[in-house]
Amino acid sequence: MAAWQQIGGGPDEDRARAEPHPGAELRLAPPGPPAAPGSAAAWPGSRQPLGARFRRAADGTPGTNFALWAAGAEAVEVCLFDDGDHGGTETRHLLTEQTSQTWHGFLPGVLPGQRYGFRVHGRWDPWTGARWNPAKLLLDPYARAVDGEPRTHDAQCGSVRDWPEADVADTVRDNRDSAPYVPKAVVVQDDDDWSDDRRPKVPWAETVLYELHVRGFTMRHPDVPAELRGTYAGLAHPAAIEHLVRLGVTAVELLPVHQYASEDHLQRRGLRNYWGYNTLAYFAPHAGYSAAGSRGQQVGEFKRMVRALHRAGIEVILDVVYNHTAEGGPGGPTLSFRGIDNAAYYRLPPLHPRGYADYTGCGNTLDTRQPQVVRLITDSLRYWVAEMGVDGFRFDLAAALARGSDAVDMQSPFLAAVAQDPLLSRVKLIAEPWDVGPGGYQVGGFPPLWAEWNDRYRDTVRDFWRGARPDVRELGYRLAGSSDLYQRGGRRPHASVNFVTAHDGFTLRDLVSYDRKHNEANGEDNRDGTDDNRSWNCGHEGETADRAVTALRRRQLRNMLATLLLSTGVPMLVAGDEMGRTQGGNNNAYCQDNETGWLDWSLLEEPGWRALCDLTARLVRLRRTHPVLRRRAFFSGLPAHPGGLRDLAWFTAQGREMTEADWFAPTAALGMFLSGRDIGERDPAGHPVLDDSFLLLLNAWHEDVVFNLPGRPWAAGYRTVVDTSLEEQAAAPRGAPAAGARITLRGRSLLLLRTLGPAAQATAGC
Repeated sequence: MAAWQQIGGGPDEDRARAEPHPGAELRLAPPGPPAAPGSAAAWPGSRQPLGARFRRAADGTPGTNFALWAAGAEAVEVCLFDDGDHGGTETRHLLTEQTSQTWHGFLPGVLPGQRYGFRVHGRWDPWTGARWNPAKLLLDPYARAVDGEPRTHDAQCGSVRDWPEADVADTVRDNRDSAPYVPKAVVVQDDDDWSDDRRPKVPWAETVLYELHVRGFTMRHPDVPAELRGTYAGLAHPAAIEHLVRLGVTAVELLPVHQYASEDHLQRRGLRNYWGYNTLAYFAPHAGYSAAGSRGQQVGEFKRMVRALHRAGIEVILDVVYNHTAEGGPGGPTLSFRGIDNAAYYRLPPLHPRGYADYTGCGNTLDTRQPQVVRLITDSLRYWVAEMGVDGFRFDLAAALARGSDAVDMQSPFLAAVAQDPLLSRVKLIAEPWDVGPGGYQVGGFPPLWAEWNDRYRDTVRDFWRGARPDVRELGYRLAGSSDLYQRGGRRPHASVNFVTAHDGFTLRDLVSYDRKHNEANGEDNRDGTDDNRSWNCGHEGETADRAVTALRRRQLRNMLATLLLSTGVPMLVAGDEMGRTQGGNNNAYCQDNETGWLDWSLLEEPGWRALCDLTARLVRLRRTHPVLRRRAFFSGLPAHPGGLRDLAWFTAQGREMTEADWFAPTAALGMFLSGRDIGERDPAGHPVLDDSFLLLLNAWHEDVVFNLPGRPWAAGYRTVVDTSLEEQAAAPRGAPAAGARITLRGRSLLLLRTLGPAAQATAGC
């Protein structure tokens, strides 16, 4: 153990060892490397834009301008690295100019591909939130490309992890050089032109989201070349895009692609962060997903992927994590923000600024009350839209971004900045409307610009199909677009992003195969992951050869997929659910960068799973073809014109309209009538939107139910469109029961019927 020193006065050494005092600067001795070996001052340069930008000086000299906002710093150095061993030889250059709290300078001769970092000098006083430590190489918050990943080593930390007095370890400065163990930023030449790109611009009401992982989607795809699997180029490959087009989805929602890091505890267990919710750099595409390289090539590869998806009519939505960073809590690594200006970037408890306010469960929370943090986030968002071509964002733990001093505030600086931004206010914005802090559950609370993940839809559909709900009150709201949550303030049905599964939790197949989570492979003794799965294993835990159990499970999958795609709102599918993907009961596969987390494309070779995929594509086509299934406005329960039908009507199994008492009565069967003649919308030319009418019947009871079909004026007859009791959906319609007929609705099944008028009924046949 190196000698310990206290700097800045205070009690005698023996007392200080046991109880460091506020205001003291603590560090290991001997001190770290000198302030700037071989340092050369940069030209003045410019404070705008932030980050590293290659350009030519006024006299034509090529070079790179560096600008770093670090309000409380005492000095800033740009550190350049060559390609030598152990991270390369470092050359430091002092930034002598500071304008409006931004340190800046121009280095002639620094070209694209150059690796760099910053060292920031300042006070070390964790008791007041000051954690400057020039021994730690810092990643540029505006880096557009990153080379390398953090390596497990205690030198990454600004404080001493193994200090004998563990309760004060985070107050003791560690002066070991971190440069060999941390990633470096890369200078990127970014002069791309998007004039040849055509954004799909799919209206919200027509959107079908498909959540996927860039790496996991193609790692096992047999038709994607091996060298491209798991990369942006792999997702852009025609074989990958062909599946998306065949399904008919309109947007891919990519799990995080910002440069991220694996947590230390995972690396020590031989695992890695797979999902990516541990961001390092908000402007840089994750280099691990690049087939072309990590010295700036990942930027161009990402753009080519976006263009390929756009050509196929598919939008690109990014799952973004601006609520916290990979630096974690007080004992976490010092990689960027903590060493630049800890108190300015993170929320620190006013009475305990040595720690962090944690509304995310990840050790820290970015402080979106601070103008510079809001600027960082909005600059990042604009960059991904304007220069990387993306079409929208899903915000992880979005409630944390909307917090004021403590409570969630829907007039917060971040939400206000997005609402007034002429670029960001035009793209798709999706909130995960909660965080882990008090009052953090905000489903239905975001302003009109935003759509939200609707977990009440998820829970209701799961509970209904597993038979856990005594009545259908909640289900009615969810099928009809959740007006109880989203109609206030002028919001539309597309505010509800409906989902039954997501990356976090069971896959759809596991939802009907496991009653309990099985996360042993994560190395946390099965303590991680939620226990509130609302799942049902259909009588057997895990995989089984029992044909009856298997048949029931597949019917339940068809039921939930059909419910999702026939509900009002924006449906979100999860990659692989349409082909029976399983994680073996793991409901928290965030660290399973292996066959557990990757898509198994061989499932499509099995007729049963192929049939499920075909049904999914058919349901998406139905939704695209029929505007009554993707309404832009909430139902009114009234006719759209004199003499018309109500746009929405509910029926009991007896064929009569439901009364208030019926909604409260125990039942597992429900009929939902959608009038295509009473949509109440107009097309771009001002003409009324007209469509077929449909009757949706659902039966979650294990026994068959006899259902009386509504008679006139609702319909003269019906034709079957979807029947989830059948594994193979016939290409031609089957049967045309007359209005008022009694039909048998199989146990645990869903039936979609298209209404027929008198003329059609006369020729329909049976």
